[in-house]
Amino acid sequence: MLLAHPAVLADLIAQYDTLTALHAEDGSEPARQRLDDVAYTLCVSTGTRDIDAALIAARHQLPGARTEDDSVLTP
Repeated sequence: MLLAHPAVLADLIAQYDTLTALHAEDGSEPARQRLDDVAYTLCVSTGTRDIDAALIAARHQLPGARTEDDSVLTP
C-alpha cells in the first residue's frame, strides 16, 4: 500500500479538525461536502473505512508519533 506523505496527512487532519470544530456537518451544503471530501481522502490515504480509524492511522504516521502508545485502549 502506498503511504501518504506526512505533510499531506497533517494538512488533512487539520482541515478535518477545523471543519468539525466549525460544525460543518450542520452547516451549508458546501461545508458538509468539504467535510465529507476530507474524511473520504483521509480514509483512502490511510487504507481505512471510517473516519475514526483514519484519524488514528494518520496520526500514527506523523513524525514524532508514539507507535507503541496504547492510550486509545486504556480506560
